[in-house]
Order: sequence, then C-alpha cells, then structure tokens
Amino acid sequence: MKNTALEIGGLDSFALARAIRAGDCSACEVLEASMARIERTDGAVNAFAGKSYPRARQEAAAVDALCARGEALPPLAGVPYAVKNLFDIAGEVTLAGSKINRSHAPAAQDAFLVGRMQAAGAVLLGALNMDEYAYGFTTENTHYGATHNPHDLTRVAGGSSGGSGAAVAAGQVGITLGSDTNGSIRVPASLCGVWGLKPTFGRLSRRGSYPFVHSIDHLGPLADSVDSLALVYDALQSPDPLDPGCHASSVQPVGDLSRGLAGLRIGVLGGYFHEHASAPARDALMIAAKALGATDVVTWPDAVQGRAAAFIISAAEGGSLHMDDLRTRADDFEPLSVDRFIAGALTPAHWVLRAQRFRRVYRDKVNALFQHWDVLLAPATPVAAPEIGAEWIDINGTRHPSRPSMGLLTQPVSFAGCPVVAAPLWPAGSAGLPIGVQVIAAPWREDLALRAAFALQGAGVAHLKPVEL
Repeated sequence: MKNTALEIGGLDSFALARAIRAGDCSACEVLEASMARIERTDGAVNAFAGKSYPRARQEAAAVDALCARGEALPPLAGVPYAVKNLFDIAGEVTLAGSKINRSHAPAAQDAFLVGRMQAAGAVLLGALNMDEYAYGFTTENTHYGATHNPHDLTRVAGGSSGGSGAAVAAGQVGITLGSDTNGSIRVPASLCGVWGLKPTFGRLSRRGSYPFVHSIDHLGPLADSVDSLALVYDALQSPDPLDPGCHASSVQPVGDLSRGLAGLRIGVLGGYFHEHASAPARDALMIAAKALGATDVVTWPDAVQGRAAAFIISAAEGGSLHMDDLRTRADDFEPLSVDRFIAGALTPAHWVLRAQRFRRVYRDKVNALFQHWDVLLAPATPVAAPEIGAEWIDINGTRHPSRPSMGLLTQPVSFAGCPVVAAPLWPAGSAGLPIGVQVIAAPWREDLALRAAFALQGAGVAHLKPVEL
C-alpha cells in the first residue's frame, strides 16, 4: 500500500478521483491511509465527533469491485469525505453538536446530500464536530470539546462547521459537507485555509439535515482545491421534490473552469466591508483583487441593516425550534448559546416580521448590483483565527465580542442568498495564519464564482498549506 496519496503524493481530491479511476491506487488503499491519518492527528485537532469506518470499508470495497469488473466509475469513486454532524447518517444518532439529541432515535436513512455523495462513489468516514445546533462561529463545543485549528492548535477552527474546515486543513479528508446560515462554511474555510462553497439559497436539498434557521440555512461543501469543490458541488446538485426548500428545478453543471476571466466584470466591496476588516484581511482582499484585475470599489447596500435583520431572524427561529427543550432542559444546552436561544424565543413577533419584510427589499437591492458586476470580492473574516477562549477581538483599534463578530462580513451576504466561494489566502501580518476572501456572484451563478476562484488558484495566491501534526 502506498503511504497515502493525500499526504505524500500531494493529490487533491479531484486528482485522487482520477488516480483511482486510472487504477493507480485502490479505494481501499486510499481509505486505509485516510483512517490512519485521522487516528494519528485527531487527538490534537478534534474534528471528528463520530467515525463510520465499517460503512467506509464497505463503500470502498464496492468501488474496487466495480473497478475489478471493468465498469465505469462514478465521479467521486473512492474519495474519502465526512459530514458535519447535523447530516443524517443511517443508523447513527444525529447529534447536531448537542447533549440533548443523544436520546434521539438513530436516523432511518441518509440525508439527501449524503445519498448524493454515495451515488457519486464517495466514501463516508464519519461525522464532524460543530457548534451546538449550529449556533456559533468558533466550534468551542462544551459537550464534545473544541475543534483546534490545524495551523495553530491554540486557536479556533471557526464555526459552526469547524470540524468540516479543520478536517480538510489537517489532511484527514479532502472533502467535507457543512452548513452555512450566517457564515458557517465561509468562516471555518477562512480560518482553516481551505476552499468552501455556500451555494445559492435553495440550490441544494436540506432534507435529512438538522435545521437551525429554516429561512436562511444553506448546505454546501468544503474542499482541498477549486477543482475538488466544483466536482463535489456538481455531484450534490439535484432537484428534490420532497424538500419544499429546494428551489432548483434542474442540474446546472459548473462547466469548464479554465475559461479564464474574459468577460467577467469583477468589483471589490468597500465601505462596510473595508471598515470591518483588519489590515491583514484587507491585504488578503487586495491580493485577490490584483490577481483578478479588479480595481473598481463597489458599495453593498444596507449591510448593517442586513446583518441586524439576519440576527433577529436567526435568534427567533432558533429559539422557536428549541422552545420545548428550553423550557424543560435549559441546563443541558451549550452554555455559550443557551442565553441567545432563550432571548430568541422571546423576540417580539413585530421585530421578526419587520426583518422578513426588509429582507425582500434588501434582496432586490443586492441583486441589482449584478446588473453591473458578475463577481464581487470581500474579506471572509475580519481577522485570522482567535485563540480558543478569547472573548474579544480587535478590529482597527475597536474591541468587538469575538464569537459573534466572526460573522461580520459573511452575514450580510448570506442574508441575500447569493452564492459564495471562500478562497484561502495567506496575507502578511496574520502570524502565518490564513484569512479567506469571499468570491460572490448573483443567485444561481455558482459557475461564475467558481470560475473566478479557479483563476485565484491558478495565479498561485489562493491555496492550502500542509500542516505538521
């Protein structure tokens, strides 16, 4: 058996899928290497909340059996992946980072997107750590321990999909699935230095995933390259008539990412996104803008109000979802979020209705930007990863509460429902840590965001860095 294509060969998941199809390595060999990497590193990282090795061995063996028969392999055949533990895995309890859910019955079937991954031939290694019920930006989970940033184990991995970001950064798996309501894919992608995609709101089915905020939740992938990200995104696409929140009526393949930037109108978000970004985050944005030839500064409308409305709706829907448990089992909730859930449950209906009405107006204003621009760039997080336990961060001389402020730059974007690729950059002045850049496109134009991200990767400015653990 080769030591590991993930570690020694330096193959990303896209190249790994090709190697398995070519017979250069078997799915079982790759799986054993990936499990060995997880066992060697996860004591330090704490990305995994549960492991599904018996299932993984069965799935890998099925891929190798197809190969032995000379049958065509699906696009992700033999590629290891893992999912945030709010995705249903048949036979496993969907914990969603909580203590309360331990008493729930095991899932009867896989989440829709887990089924899509299985159909594409990917091999599921387990469930990943997260903030309880996805209400957080740091994955400092009291019940299951904090997930540590592989680039500096004293720092947070971001959240709420912190395990999803850390597992890719640590080289445990090259693809993970996460969720993003207010930034929960983009924040860990930024802090862990990996690629992430928050698709258009309603693009991918959410059936079989534990909700946080029905009216804002998105699901999407994190990956080790843009090529891998696009490959898994295409595999996840499918209309789902059983999910009323899935608005996609057809599959729209990403297409050729190498078409370049010809014809793309690319702007750089200023104003709010400049004021709430530290110097290293601004540097990351300027590196990306220079690589893409973007010079025009664009103003995103009503960003402050958009973030405020997103906070109100998130708190109210989250609190309502957990009302019964808040009344009877408040002590079993995550101490870092229970007060916010209680406050959300008490939010006046008038506030929520105003926030929802504003959202419609806000979305129209944001969408109008894309009459003039195809892609817009912004920092993904205001700073690099804070230390675990930090209560405050400094942004340009102003002190902000650490945990909620990691979503300062992502919340206004997801509230509009736009697709976003988080690209990993490595600016000076960030203590060697990554800070991501958001590559934002109009709704239903993931292909344009991925095309611009591919150009950043090709220019060498956005990429993963290996870690020693």
